[in-house]
Amino acid sequence: MIREVSFYVLPNFSVAPNQITLRAATLADAEQISALVNLGEREGQLIPRSLDAIRASIGDWIVALDDDRPEQGRRVIGVGSLVEMGPTLSEVRSLAVAPDYRKFGIGAKLVAALVELAREREIPTLFALTRAVPFFEKQGFATTTKDDFPEKVWRDCVVCPVRDACDEVAVVKSVNGNHIAS
Repeated sequence: MIREVSFYVLPNFSVAPNQITLRAATLADAEQISALVNLGEREGQLIPRSLDAIRASIGDWIVALDDDRPEQGRRVIGVGSLVEMGPTLSEVRSLAVAPDYRKFGIGAKLVAALVELAREREIPTLFALTRAVPFFEKQGFATTTKDDFPEKVWRDCVVCPVRDACDEVAVVKSVNGNHIAS
């Protein structure tokens, strides 16, 4: 179980640091998760996920919350999920941060929490398909070929509308720290 972690950021709209909390998602977060994923889809960065699909997989999601805007409640400002592809492989999926909270390291903290979740689940290898390769490289991922992940290709990519013109790059990370050759 991911333990709740708090840290501070200083967004442009604030004169004081905001407390951000990372924790496992709950069903009460599903609509806000969906809103961020849908925003990422409109920006061309994410594949859409239905609210029902998010609710059905809520145990695989981590959220970042802004605790310092009481007028909005605990606003979900970052999300990510860990999707098991098999007993030794999981995908970091649907990583998104609200526009006004980008550039504060929240995405990196979400990835670190997802890596920890993979360790807890004893999943030795993580991968992602992304256009944000430098971001993932900073998190310890290495580029590789999509052919290394037939589980993903046959499960998701085969039905993707842009599969023949996909510009995403595969990245991979060993959770236990062993080097993965690319």
